[in-house]
Amino acid sequence: MFATKPTRPRKAALITLVTTTALTLAVTVARADIRDYEFQLVDPTVQPGPDRIVTVRLVNKVTGKAVPDAVIFATRLDMAPDGMQEMATKVTPMPGTEPGTYRFKATFGMAGRWQLSLGAKVQGETGSVETRLVIPAQK
Repeated sequence: MFATKPTRPRKAALITLVTTTALTLAVTVARADIRDYEFQLVDPTVQPGPDRIVTVRLVNKVTGKAVPDAVIFATRLDMAPDGMQEMATKVTPMPGTEPGTYRFKATFGMAGRWQLSLGAKVQGETGSVETRLVIPAQK
């Protein structure tokens, strides 16, 4: 049998079928909501002093899996939980030790409750994850 060129109605139907299938697949492969992600402290406390390392894990709350390759664009460490927002310290990003973990070096100048504020972009998601974690610095 010889192949024939599709007629205009067939061609239009084929285009409609392909478009509909592509849109259905796009909706089916929907991304997670940015609110499904959260940072969690790996170690709940730290000792006061210079060059302390804080490790956090970015987790998808729906799947429970760690999320690698997020882009951390904002960090702040201060004593806001104890009413001393002006008591802020420099935060230096460090390489993570495993996928989905993010490490930061900072000086915890005194005992008390410190707040680590983070802003991050998750690859392929719209919006950003914003978190405030309280870290007690205890001797």
